[in-house]
Amino acid sequence: MTSVLLVDDERDLLSLVDFNLRAAGFETLLATNGEQAFAQLRRRVPDLVVLDVMLPDVSGTEICRRIKSDPRTRHVPVVMLTARGEEVDRVVGFELGADDYVTKPFSVRELVLRLKAVARRGGAGRPLEEPPESVGPIRVDVDAHRAFVDGEEIQLTPLEFKLLVTFMARLGRVQSREQLLEDVWDMSSEVETRTVDTHVKRLREKLGSGRELLETVRGIGYRLVAPGDAG
Repeated sequence: MTSVLLVDDERDLLSLVDFNLRAAGFETLLATNGEQAFAQLRRRVPDLVVLDVMLPDVSGTEICRRIKSDPRTRHVPVVMLTARGEEVDRVVGFELGADDYVTKPFSVRELVLRLKAVARRGGAGRPLEEPPESVGPIRVDVDAHRAFVDGEEIQLTPLEFKLLVTFMARLGRVQSREQLLEDVWDMSSEVETRTVDTHVKRLREKLGSGRELLETVRGIGYRLVAPGDAG
């Protein structure tokens, strides 16, 4: 059974999410502040963490940073849950290693779907497609889970790496947001989210001299092209 640590100081919301996750087959651990969250993490490493950003003692972003910097817990997927929906807040969460970002108010059913998708990604999941070794200045080592631009290693989150490998494996082919949600996030395309756009933006920024190869196809999605085909 997949265990989820829920951290939120809104007790009514915590109870609602707790009830629905247990009904969906999750095991839940609860905390209403950072101190309780760290205590839970010391007792047991959960399979997932759902983390509110605005907490009374320690910020959710600081908790996420500490989870991702601790070798014992850095592999645990973190979903940020917050009323703050501005892009800068999402970017901060993703930069700290968060795997998804859900803005309040939200559909509990959507949250359950997202957590199931994150749980699948955390396991063996679907194997990555085999990409070419390099596209222009971009090179990936799938076995070592490393990526390079112009010979210099770049630091990608697990989702960014999977996204890059998917683009490279489907070189020149347009990938819709819905297709990427299903294939990279293992999430139903019926779920409306700008998660894809946020991740693509962050990935593009990290690609340096290769950023122009990751093109936006207006109204459809994205594609990675070879240098001679860019533009």
